[in-house]
Amino acid sequence: MSWIRDSSLTWTQLLMLKVLKCGNIPKHVAFIMDGNRRYAQKKNVQKVEGHSKGFDKLSETLQWCLDLGIYEVTVYAFSIENFKRSNDEVEALMDLARQKFKRLFDEKDKLMEQGVRIRMIGDRSLLPEDIVSTVSQIELMTRENKRAYLNVAFSYTSRNEITNAISKICDGYERGELDDNDINEETLFSCIYTNESPPPELMIRTSGEQRLSDFLLWQTAYSYLYFTDVLWPDFTAWHLMAAVFHYQRAFKQLEEAKKQKKIFNHNQPISSKAEKFILSTKEQHWKAMELAVKT
Repeated sequence: MSWIRDSSLTWTQLLMLKVLKCGNIPKHVAFIMDGNRRYAQKKNVQKVEGHSKGFDKLSETLQWCLDLGIYEVTVYAFSIENFKRSNDEVEALMDLARQKFKRLFDEKDKLMEQGVRIRMIGDRSLLPEDIVSTVSQIELMTRENKRAYLNVAFSYTSRNEITNAISKICDGYERGELDDNDINEETLFSCIYTNESPPPELMIRTSGEQRLSDFLLWQTAYSYLYFTDVLWPDFTAWHLMAAVFHYQRAFKQLEEAKKQKKIFNHNQPISSKAEKFILSTKEQHWKAMELAVKT
């Protein structure tokens, strides 16, 4: 199934959408797409079929988000912890990822036409080279797109993300690219995978589990967390709109919490030396992608 789909909302859903748009719509929503394996068990099919249905649901959900006016989506597609599953399941998931990322690359004309930028966040060193190459091509191709953003967390955990950021800062300090005063929250944020994105205002997790599973721990400090019992492949536009409605009800409290953070968090300005380090780090990131495409 295509990553880029036409709107499939019913007239009643379109009516509810218009009502919701009278309130505050989150600009960035994150999804923990949980329940694919339980869905497969419920339907008495192979686990990989459950994951495939989960992808189909993702493509639907992305269009619903655009219909609502949500222009950035981050999805938890594959945790580093998932490598601990059986070899057969991991290999099946990698094969599925190959197919879906290849499909995404084949739809490059649609991506460019609609101005969608694709980013993969995660530890690429743990992934097969062919997957890294395909994803790098997609990221380089859509780098300048600014209408909508899809961040795919693949081979990701938040602990790995933060550890990787700290490692970059330590290396920069040892090379003399950073001073003591440059080691602060702003520099650390600039080194995490999602440094180009605002924090998600809304986090949605399906399947009834009420935990973050090591996903965007830094970024969701002031996000509204919405948990629903529905399995991810059974997720509908109604579930998405219910999550947005609950977010709107809590909007004032969320904004007040953010204001308090600004009051007590006296951020230091980034020095010119730190800015140079940050720019160098980003350039290395893009050069690594260009190299991955060539090899």
